[in-house]
Amino acid sequence: MTLLSNPTPTAAAENAVPTQARARLTALDAWRGLTVLLMWLVNNVALGNLTPAQLQHAPFGGMTLTDLVFPWFLFCAGAALPFSQAAMRKAGVTGWVRVRRLVTRAALLYLVGAFLTSATEHRFMLGLGVLQLIALATLCAALLSGLRGRWQALVAPALLVGYGIFLAYTPHPAGTGVISETANPVQAVNDTLLTPWGLRGLVSVIPTTALVLLGSLAARPLQQRSPRAPGWLLALGVGLSVVGYGWAASGHLPFAKAIWTPPYVLYSAGLGTLGILGMWLIADAGRFPAGARLLTPLTVVGRNALAAYTLPILFKVWVLLDWRVDWAGKLRPMGTALLTLARTHLGLWWGGWAYTLGFVFAAWLLMSWMARRNLIWKL
Repeated sequence: MTLLSNPTPTAAAENAVPTQARARLTALDAWRGLTVLLMWLVNNVALGNLTPAQLQHAPFGGMTLTDLVFPWFLFCAGAALPFSQAAMRKAGVTGWVRVRRLVTRAALLYLVGAFLTSATEHRFMLGLGVLQLIALATLCAALLSGLRGRWQALVAPALLVGYGIFLAYTPHPAGTGVISETANPVQAVNDTLLTPWGLRGLVSVIPTTALVLLGSLAARPLQQRSPRAPGWLLALGVGLSVVGYGWAASGHLPFAKAIWTPPYVLYSAGLGTLGILGMWLIADAGRFPAGARLLTPLTVVGRNALAAYTLPILFKVWVLLDWRVDWAGKLRPMGTALLTLARTHLGLWWGGWAYTLGFVFAAWLLMSWMARRNLIWKL
């Protein structure tokens, strides 16, 4: 794990290869950066009861913008795979050497995630969190990424169909076919087998691997610079979105982030595909000379995604929540004091937004400073 001064950074879930061999896709960096910005926003919104519905997780069976953040991280991890794998082949990294590198990167990312989870919970934890799930799903998908595109196109839906069958037909205490927030086969497996080992949520590696593979499938024609890439991405994005939405609307399986239902995965992947297509048309298609510069506020975040994900969380936990300040004769956490100050002078609504956007802007300034100095956190 290193902090590099290098003009070609990598993201958290990419598998590191020699940077001179890696061709960057501005659209991917921009979409990943937008995803990080959304994460900063929804994780730090300070509006209380005034929080808009789209900045909150939807009830079981629903979908909001907030529910798309995590799957888009996984989708971006998959979209990076064709580029990292091509760079590995160019560098002669094949066979067991390639496998060893993939496993090493996944293990390091898992440990970073465990450290972050432990810091947040203030106790030692090795269980699954965001980075841990990304590490496992990306490893599984990377081991399959050597398959031809048509085989990837079969493996991803096969995983989702198999997982859907598991959800619909596996007996559990509430009854076969019953899928609710508190009663479903995933919950039963977690309670009986995985929770005692600290691996609650491990079953989610199956649908999230499918999601990473769909991201890889979407980005492959962009990596190959195929002239058919725009049409392919448009068809794939619309197709996945329609199938995912239609599957949920049919009533057979709902949208559900907690258990990563197939409709939720497909719909998220479809929107992610269309998002990267939009960014590609702006920055990489050659139609707008200033397109890449226009997306710079996003790419400075997306090109240093591991730092962008980790450092603001640690600042929030170690400074805003743990540091105590004595303002107006009352000792309280620094974050609470700052929020109270903003609300006192600006009101609940504007004060809450000032605190929220202030946090987002401060995190962006840090990433911009690191980008200017080419300080990139790589695994």
